[in-house]
Amino acid sequence: MQRQVTRRDFLRSAALSSSGLIILSNSRSVYTAQANEKLNIAAIGVGGRGADDVNGVANENIVALCDVDQSRAAQTFERFPKAKQFKDFRRMLDKMHSRIDAVVIGTPDHTHAPAGVMAMKIGKHCYCEKPLTHSVYEARAMAQVARENNLATQMGTQIHAGNNYRRVVELVHAGAIGHVRDVHVWLGANFTGPPKPTNMWQPDAPTDRPAVPETLDWDLWLGPAEYRPYHPDYAPFKWRGWWNFANGQLGDFFCHFCDLAFWALKLRHPVTIEAEGPVHPESAAKWTIARQQYAARGDLPAVTLTWYNGGGYPDFVKEKNIPQWGNAVLFVGSEGMLIADYSKHQLLPEEKFSGFIPPDPFIPDSIGHHREWTEACKTGGTTTCNFDYSGALTEAALLCNVALRTGRKITWDAKNLKAMGCPEADRFIRREYREGWTL
Repeated sequence: MQRQVTRRDFLRSAALSSSGLIILSNSRSVYTAQANEKLNIAAIGVGGRGADDVNGVANENIVALCDVDQSRAAQTFERFPKAKQFKDFRRMLDKMHSRIDAVVIGTPDHTHAPAGVMAMKIGKHCYCEKPLTHSVYEARAMAQVARENNLATQMGTQIHAGNNYRRVVELVHAGAIGHVRDVHVWLGANFTGPPKPTNMWQPDAPTDRPAVPETLDWDLWLGPAEYRPYHPDYAPFKWRGWWNFANGQLGDFFCHFCDLAFWALKLRHPVTIEAEGPVHPESAAKWTIARQQYAARGDLPAVTLTWYNGGGYPDFVKEKNIPQWGNAVLFVGSEGMLIADYSKHQLLPEEKFSGFIPPDPFIPDSIGHHREWTEACKTGGTTTCNFDYSGALTEAALLCNVALRTGRKITWDAKNLKAMGCPEADRFIRREYREGWTL
């Protein structure tokens, strides 16, 4: 069935043409599927975590798969033999835009924004792994482009869909622990037991030059990042430990755990940020303590959020007889405390809340994190971790590392994306792209 090209189609066609791409008159760039139809989805980055995201939307039509590493992508390629295969997402969007409704991005952090912004500018709904972007500026750009194009978006904070987080948010909103003015979030260095001082090291950039694997397009893997010679200390997985590609352990997990604080306390942009930890020009910090101040929000008081990763328990955990959970979010209220992790929560002190009856659940269960997004694509609805919400969450996460790397306490002008009186922060807020790459 043919459909008439609208003014909106035409404007998006112009956007593609100006970037060197050609769009056909029968493009589905603004196509919205009916609720009983399947989306045509393209995936960018389909090995590792990206493969899990493809699995999350496998009930839809997977029409294109893109990965710079043919070896890591092999299993996904085999699972969807009818999908067109690409190495360069720019070429994929050029060739396949008329057949794509939505895009899933599971690449390393440094290529999230270039892929996401390009896809959304041509009208594709977008799912992107966390953290949403590599830099603060990119996070704001992703949210803005999604809003301007009225697209369904979702960041991959999958735990947000679980019932445990919902019950915690309900307790806070119901006033079970009174007014919350402090939140402490800690993450252990190891993932199989209680926190301990990390043995993660902060190495210099490798100097040897091993051969690039035949199945890997290294130039495309680098994308917009500053050039580095190939090394297995960067790819396929160790990229998280290098500033050039990611933001370390904080970048990996802040969006998962602090999501709970943002949701429960209606946080958005911090007013001030300060951080301490070992700083290296190439490799991310092996431990970090960061403090953020948030202003009052309506009837909600100002909040201090303190993040700890890579070390032992914060001192107050033992001082106040708080359960020593390996990773946790602790809300400190005027009438008690509430501790939570991914799967459980507990009101404190236990004796005070003995016999406490929680409120009846009032936050609806999720239909599934990935399904929230696919249904929103089809119906024009929304998601719980859309890029407006998750963009602000990502900005807060990355600002911790901006403060750490400048060695300054930052007073944040969120409207203008400026660290007031700290021009040295600019290069961390908005990074320079390698020649040939742009948003």
